[in-house]
Amino acid sequence: MAEKQRILIVDTDEKLTAQITDALTKENYETMMVNDLTSNIDPCEFFRPDLIVFDPVISGSDPYQRLQKFWNTYRIPTLVISKKDDVISKVISLEMGADDYLVKPFDMREFLARIHALLRRSLLSMRTLRSGVDTVEYPDLRISLNNYSVYYKGKKTAMPPKEIELLYFLASSPNQVFTRDQLLSHIWGYDYAGDTRTVDVHIKRLRRKLPATDAWSIATVWGIGYKFQVNS
Repeated sequence: MAEKQRILIVDTDEKLTAQITDALTKENYETMMVNDLTSNIDPCEFFRPDLIVFDPVISGSDPYQRLQKFWNTYRIPTLVISKKDDVISKVISLEMGADDYLVKPFDMREFLARIHALLRRSLLSMRTLRSGVDTVEYPDLRISLNNYSVYYKGKKTAMPPKEIELLYFLASSPNQVFTRDQLLSHIWGYDYAGDTRTVDVHIKRLRRKLPATDAWSIATVWGIGYKFQVNS
């Protein structure tokens, strides 16, 4: 029998976490609930989750530092659940390493669909790494999914995981045009329930960190989407 996938739930809403736990258990996931991160004991160390459900409104240290640690230290996909429905909160969460953002209250069916999609996306990423095709290189640019690193003009450029995955995906198919919906589906791994500004925000940040060169650029195809343009 295959080992159950583990999901860590970090939230102070005991009623909601009970509902989430019940729904995930019925889907054959193993769960663990944490409502306080003030302890020196890191639940990721001993529970070893495959995915984290996380509400930034928790006690303890800066929640967004925690969010960064989930990715930087453990590379665990994270779904942020929050009552905040503003663009800034969503963007900050995504920039700090979240893979998805869901506003409370939410339909449990949508929640489960996003969980399934994030885990599926995580599995596909692992298969990509195992295939050995994990690095793309152009003049002054090197992108590696092996250690999630980007080097621009010989210097390592700090980026959250979704920016790296988006850049890698575009650069892996030079001059191919992708719609925003296609990019959301490929990078976020589900039919995004929000708007496509998520892609625009990430593209804007990529361009700021990686100014275009004579050899390549991240180009806008007006009315359609984006492409990684390679100049001949």
